[in-house]
Amino acid sequence: MSNKETIQAFIDCINAHDVDGLAALMSEDHTTFVDAHGNRIVGREMMIIGWRAYFEMFPDYSIEVNEIFDQDDIFAMFGFAGGSFKGQSESSWKLPAAWKAIVKDGRVALWQVFADTKIPFESMSEPPAIAGG
Repeated sequence: MSNKETIQAFIDCINAHDVDGLAALMSEDHTTFVDAHGNRIVGREMMIIGWRAYFEMFPDYSIEVNEIFDQDDIFAMFGFAGGSFKGQSESSWKLPAAWKAIVKDGRVALWQVFADTKIPFESMSEPPAIAGG
């Protein structure tokens, strides 16, 4: 599988919420997730837990990659990410996003996201109580 095919398979697994497929595509020392705030999760096992938890919070999460640029084993991708907290349509969101990935020896060694996380975090808060309701 080429590096680009590896990246496309990783994207497909994200959109299918296929955690086993993601795990199979991660390198052992996978720093899979560097979020928009610079937080890092290191290691395949920790990322398996992370992906499962994220898909539970956002059961309809998906990414739409419209452009991919690559140089050797480094990829830059641009598009959109969207979902809703606990699948509640009133909390759905879609926002521009970008990703950086590094593929080493046929496995994804780095997956980094760049996006404004304010909207997804706000979707997780409880709606205000309605007086008299």
